Amino acid sequence: MLDGRVAMITGASSGIGAAAARLFAAEGAAVVLMARRAEPLDALVEEIRGLGGRALAVPGDVAKGEDVARTVDRAVDTFGYLDAAFNNAGYATAGQPIHEISDETYELTMDVNVRGVWNCLRHQAPAMLASGRGGAVVNTSSVAGTAATGASAAYVAAKHAVIGLTKAAAADYGAQGIRVNALVVGSTRTEMMEQVLHQAPELEDVFAAASIQKRMADPVEVARAAAWLCSDRASFITGAAVPADGGATATH
Repeated sequence: MLDGRVAMITGASSGIGAAAARLFAAEGAAVVLMARRAEPLDALVEEIRGLGGRALAVPGDVAKGEDVARTVDRAVDTFGYLDAAFNNAGYATAGQPIHEISDETYELTMDVNVRGVWNCLRHQAPAMLASGRGGAVVNTSSVAGTAATGASAAYVAAKHAVIGLTKAAAADYGAQGIRVNALVVGSTRTEMMEQVLHQAPELEDVFAAASIQKRMADPVEVARAAAWLCSDRASFITGAAVPADGGATATH
């Protein structure tokens, strides 16, 4: 489904990003993996190469434009072009009332979730335009990007912003053959989720109950949706916020 693609995946050292790295590579894409933690990223690259895939690790922080630019440049220098991206890096904390959220938490939440996607789009789009191949970008939003879910207000605001950036970018680049979509992700058993549940274990039942399937997602279930959106099978889908949420938003 992704033969011949060169895909950049952020937040790739764990969770949904790591699942996507394995899946995209298995489906034929060369994957350029970005995350702040170099050690798990390198291990994942070794795993993918050991299975015959093509993979490159570029440690960096999506909140830093220069790190994103370096990752895009490495992708093009190594594999010749960039024509797919899964902008998945994220940060979340347990929900608190607004007046209890520190400035530091707000800024970090916005930096990773919003500035990170902004930086990626700003550097990925020129690379895709330059290749003349078009491209497909998927940004990770959340059910918190559609409604107040009990998550941190900073996170709710950030994930709403991701959907706005997605729609604006889709409009900017659609005529040049670049599709941009968002995934509205429901509660998923990632390492970040486990950290949230460690802070507030009572939320596990709440998160499972939000899905009409009464469970959380496995990371690979979200990765499959991202792979589909990056493939030609989704060729007429752009500017969309696509649910991968077990039906959570169906009851809103």
